[in-house]
Order: sequence, then structure tokens, then C-alpha cells
Amino acid sequence: MSKRSRTPRAGGTHDSELVLGAEDASLLDIVDNVLNKGVVLSGDITIALAQVDLIYARISLLLCAADRVLPEEDTDLMTRHSVRHARRGKARAGKA
Repeated sequence: MSKRSRTPRAGGTHDSELVLGAEDASLLDIVDNVLNKGVVLSGDITIALAQVDLIYARISLLLCAADRVLPEEDTDLMTRHSVRHARRGKARAGKA
């Protein structure tokens, strides 16, 4: 941490307070903020044996609230189920 962020300014505020706000944030506030805005985590996995790469995988994970990804989705569980059931029935009828 730099000395600048630890030293209060003239008004008694830290640089971090200017960015994050002066109020305390609970874990619930942080999770709620992450789900509302969304987070993408990316990583690479390599499995090697005797300095030979055998498996390489690039992984990306999107973490956000479902209504951000599917905003037009109905909130009623039974309505969603009946719509999906009807779509499956039409798809099966089209294949037969």
C-alpha cells in the first residue's frame, strides 16, 4: 500500500474513501454489487508431463445475476416451465 493512500487528506478522507465511499461495506453488499454489475474471470490451465504440454484449456467464467443475462425471461416458474415444455414438444414434432 502506498503512503499516499494511508495519509488522510485535509478533510480527513483517504484516497480509498474517495473511490469506494466512506461507509462500511458488508459481504452482502459486495456480493450484491458483483452480481448487479457482473464479473468475468479468465484463466489458463495447462497439464504437462515431462515438460510436454498434454492438455491446454482456456477458461472464462461469467458471474452475474440471471436477469442480466436473460432479461426477457418470465419471473414465474410455472410459466417458464410451460413455455420450455411447449418448445421441446414442437422440436420433437419437427424431427419426427
